Amino acid sequence: MYAITIPEPGGPEALVWDEVPDPVPGEGEVLVEVVAGAVNRADILQRQGFYDPPPGASPYPGLECSGRIVETGPGVSAWAVGDEVCALLAGGGYAEKVVVPAGQLLPVPEGVDLKSAAALPEVVCTVWSNVFMVAHLRPAETLLVHGGSSGIGTMAIQLAKAVGAKVAVTAGTKEKLDRCAELGADILINYREQDFVEEVRKATDGAGADVILDNMGAKYLDRNVQALAVNGRLAIIGMQGGLKGELNIAALLGKRGAISATSLRARPLSEKAAIVAAVREHVWPLLAAGHVHPVVDREIPMPDAAAAHRVVEESGHVGKVLLVAP
Repeated sequence: MYAITIPEPGGPEALVWDEVPDPVPGEGEVLVEVVAGAVNRADILQRQGFYDPPPGASPYPGLECSGRIVETGPGVSAWAVGDEVCALLAGGGYAEKVVVPAGQLLPVPEGVDLKSAAALPEVVCTVWSNVFMVAHLRPAETLLVHGGSSGIGTMAIQLAKAVGAKVAVTAGTKEKLDRCAELGADILINYREQDFVEEVRKATDGAGADVILDNMGAKYLDRNVQALAVNGRLAIIGMQGGLKGELNIAALLGKRGAISATSLRARPLSEKAAIVAAVREHVWPLLAAGHVHPVVDREIPMPDAAAAHRVVEESGHVGKVLLVAP
């Protein structure tokens, strides 16, 4: 088969479409012929040499895909050859074929085409596990989403609105904020021109955000605590704004606040399977009913993955950038 390889870390040109050995499914795994994959920020970090795959995972980038099962390994009974699926991966989505643990497979949701389904697994699992399973967002609460026009952000807006929450978002342009509003965002904050702490307080009569989904990390740590409501929960899922920040413990204590930080890729298979099962139970019906949908900015041929990485690094997109297999 062919896959995107990274012979040496570097810029987008480091991504090379090359012939590699076909993967073989083992116990409890299936082999998926990939129709499409999607680009995540983690893929860019891997390309740059900063985010190695977990032990035993595929060396090729790609944390989600959609496609058809072409082979099942020993011990797999719930899936069959020919099933159309999408999958949460620890790596390998930028390829013509990928091996997937059966617990990380999802059926293509009703009403979603096979290619677009590639935009779902990573973002839905990230949002559901952090905003709902960890931070326990409830109806009528306020969620603040940083990077509202990203793949994660566009899904977080929709899921929060589906459960009856109020949603605030930050983004860097009016165009991106307009797209967030179309998805249901109530409070639109241009982070280049406005202070999100002040804007969230103003929009909530001084209360603040009950849950904050943060992809920035260090840069926003202190201001996120300031923006929290009493009993608020800050869920950190990224470090685009740096690795080390200063935390005002007194401010956090005053809010009776909680901070969580999670990632998906290196979790044990059992934990990922539990998240996937929860997503199938709670989110797939929302997709089938049309209350939630994948937001796809554009499709790019998988051999041109370098072009897709440039698009994501320039941050001009809204939602997900898909890589379509040849």
